[in-house]
Amino acid sequence: MKERIENFKNNLARVFDYDLHTRQWHNIADYVIIGMILLSAVEIFLSTYNIDPALRKVLWWVDIVTLIFFTIEVSLRIWVAPHLNPAYKGIKGRLKYCFSFHGFVDCLSTYPYYLQWLLPFPIAWIRLLRMTRVMRLFRISRYMKSWNLLKNAIYEKRKELLISMQFLVMVTLILSIILFYAEHDAQPENYDNGFSSVMWAFAQYIGDPGGFAANAPITVGGRIIACIVGLLGIAIVAVPAGILGAGFTESIEKETKKEELMVNREKLRVCFERKLDRPSNLQVVKPYQTFTYIQSCQGMTADDIINTINKTPGYRLVNLGATKTVDNNPQDILAVEHFVFNRPYGCFIDRSSKVTIVAPSSFVHDCTGFFAWYLAEIGGFNLVSREFGNKAPYKSFYAFPEGSDEENLQEYLADISSLAQRDGAWLITSLVASGANEPEYPTQVHFSTGTVKGDESIGYYVHEKERYQQFYNDISQVLKQELDIDTDNGRYHATSSPNLYYRKITKGDNCNCVSMRVAWSAMLWNTNRIKLAQTIAEYINRDLLGLPGNPENPKLKTKDIGYL
Repeated sequence: MKERIENFKNNLARVFDYDLHTRQWHNIADYVIIGMILLSAVEIFLSTYNIDPALRKVLWWVDIVTLIFFTIEVSLRIWVAPHLNPAYKGIKGRLKYCFSFHGFVDCLSTYPYYLQWLLPFPIAWIRLLRMTRVMRLFRISRYMKSWNLLKNAIYEKRKELLISMQFLVMVTLILSIILFYAEHDAQPENYDNGFSSVMWAFAQYIGDPGGFAANAPITVGGRIIACIVGLLGIAIVAVPAGILGAGFTESIEKETKKEELMVNREKLRVCFERKLDRPSNLQVVKPYQTFTYIQSCQGMTADDIINTINKTPGYRLVNLGATKTVDNNPQDILAVEHFVFNRPYGCFIDRSSKVTIVAPSSFVHDCTGFFAWYLAEIGGFNLVSREFGNKAPYKSFYAFPEGSDEENLQEYLADISSLAQRDGAWLITSLVASGANEPEYPTQVHFSTGTVKGDESIGYYVHEKERYQQFYNDISQVLKQELDIDTDNGRYHATSSPNLYYRKITKGDNCNCVSMRVAWSAMLWNTNRIKLAQTIAEYINRDLLGLPGNPENPKLKTKDIGYL
């Protein structure tokens, strides 16, 4: 029941968004609201005339119907406010919404009307309460792009506007005091104190509608100051108008760039459509798309691509040259990588499995997150992948000294700990080998379980040694026979450092930890890369978990765009 209510709130929040270009029935709801606002405005305007009693009764019913409609609508808006913006969550959040611009207009134009029936207000107060209905016209502004542009222009130029107004006020005050001394002796009855001269000066800016500052200066000095005040009267309008004009132009340019960004985001998104991977017979996303491909396929310039990546989470710029060993004379190749995130550090997926694939370096080792994703997706395993961080200077989440306070590190460790405490848990850390400044090793898949480099025994991180030995024997044999990929256990990489994250998490008594380094030549540049992940996942399920093989995953057979 609770889930159904939340789904209803989500759908209702989509109805109450400010976009008039959504689903058809959402648009119908938006236009009904706008129509009721206009109907209410017409009713208020006609009610000011001395009209026939029969027509007045019709207007009264229109008033009641629109009041009931807006009461329900505004109440629903407050109810679903957290789904419009997480900042409006809870009672305090909803009160915050009520005091936002649009929320305040909603409430002021609806709820005060009921007070005339609850409290014995005099006629003048009742008329004032009825006047608040006019505020409903402001509600249309939430659908008007021009209003948003003006609001953005004022916000962006608020400092310049404040500075210009401060300067004009300061100069006017100085001139007002000088005007007092120039006119006091000539007109003591009109300029009896400094306040009268200040009132006269500021009244000139608004045309003195009340006639309370009609005493013009008569001395030469006073008239000179009056001329300067007149010029300032022009400046007090021209300067803010110029600033607002510039802000309005900038807002239009930003809106245009925002629209271009949305178009480019969609262009970039469709570049990562799933394609059939023939060796595995699965529909998968490519690990990267080169600049050349995106430019030729979507007509985007290099600047468009970089700007879109910088402003779109889930994409990053990669240099494929870093995935080649020094022996292969790597050349720089700019490309775009796509990834999934749902945590500040990256991606966390709990599939209730005993096996968790941990990818601590996905953000810095190009396209390694792709391999970890499909290894976990195919096998039905949990996934913890670090997708955010600084490439330089690089701060590892795989090995780090005691007391390290890297951003999001504690949440990363807490998520792994929650999975490592399961009975019979396996943490399989997916890393890369044979790339960047490393040499090309004779083997392509390197396992390590807590030993020093060169020690090929099963280390202390593995408690279920027989299961692991069976897995290693099987995977070594099948990878060599089917994919011509060689493996080793502890020959080239150590996992004995006290700085490994294995020692910084809370584990169950029989938690097993295995590091698996796969050469870029196998996980990225080999056409059997998905088949490799599929095979490793299969034998993890068979030998480590005792399952018949990889579970069925309809998503891996479906054509779509992106990982999810």
